[in-house]
Amino acid sequence: MKAIILSGGKGTRLRPLTYTGAKQLVPVANKPILWYGIESIVAAGITDIGIIISPETGEEVKAKTGNGDRFGATITYILQDKPAGLAHAVKIAQPFLDDSPFVMYLGDNLVQSDLDLFLEHFRVNNLDALTLLCPVENPSAFGVAEVDENGRLLRLVEKPKVPPSNLALVGVYIFSNIVHGAIASIQPSARGELEITDAIQALIDQGKSVEARQIRGWWLDTGKKDDLLEANRVILDTSCLDSNNLGEVDAQSRIIGRVHIGSGSKIINCTIRGPVMIGDNCHLENCFIGPYTSIADNVRLVEVDLEHSVILQGAKIESIHHRIVDSLIGQRAHLKEATCRPKALRFMIGDDCQIELN
Repeated sequence: MKAIILSGGKGTRLRPLTYTGAKQLVPVANKPILWYGIESIVAAGITDIGIIISPETGEEVKAKTGNGDRFGATITYILQDKPAGLAHAVKIAQPFLDDSPFVMYLGDNLVQSDLDLFLEHFRVNNLDALTLLCPVENPSAFGVAEVDENGRLLRLVEKPKVPPSNLALVGVYIFSNIVHGAIASIQPSARGELEITDAIQALIDQGKSVEARQIRGWWLDTGKKDDLLEANRVILDTSCLDSNNLGEVDAQSRIIGRVHIGSGSKIINCTIRGPVMIGDNCHLENCFIGPYTSIADNVRLVEVDLEHSVILQGAKIESIHHRIVDSLIGQRAHLKEATCRPKALRFMIGDDCQIELN
């Protein structure tokens, strides 16, 4: 069994952050989103992984993620010249996949369920395809599956006006090598892409063994700012966040709840109420840091009231005398305030920005 993870695309819904970086590398709880998928696949016993990359962000993904040693895996990078669809990604990965069955995992998704039980079901029942599903409140916004009482997949509908169910496609699929023939048989959709849903439908129409199973727990699509902040909240809330202090905390500071402080970080006259994750070599002074906040390495915060936010590596926020909430601040961004304005501030700021509030 092999796996491919899709880490291409332009990340238009997370701009301006993704003008300068890959959306799959945006951190949730100080870990790139892509790495959660890699860890989930390795935990299921699959260590031969191909990552589909784009020309725009591929080198960054390779430099950040490496050859797989840190995960106990072997990673092969596969270039997709243009975003021509999920089935096209499988098509260009065919030389890597060879005749092996494989997992396909969308790199900007976070799934709580372990893959082991689904892989076992796929093997025991000798399936040709298995799609993972999750109930959602707004199925019209997703690809939706219609299944029978035995879990057999009947059809897939993309963003239907009248959904046949509330079961959305999660973005994790398991295939036998027969899917390559199905992909070869389909034509590009109206948007000019080879759709994996069309390939799965072709398998269904051919009478192949295609099933669907619901995941256990949450599924998080991190394509938008609010989705990413919610993912950060859920991960901090449900993961085993260790309350470690590897840095320096002075006597005037108060640490409440589950708070991780990285090596070399200095906390001076601050109140930090967890769950909060603070990276290495940060400087926090005269701050209140509220729950569900992740602060990456080398961040400097001075006189800041902050909660439910994600601050990326190297950012500086100084002398902001209003509460900052629900914000996503890019790498090396510099934010400071000159005079008082509103009671609360919300930001989505890309990498390398400098902003002064007047």
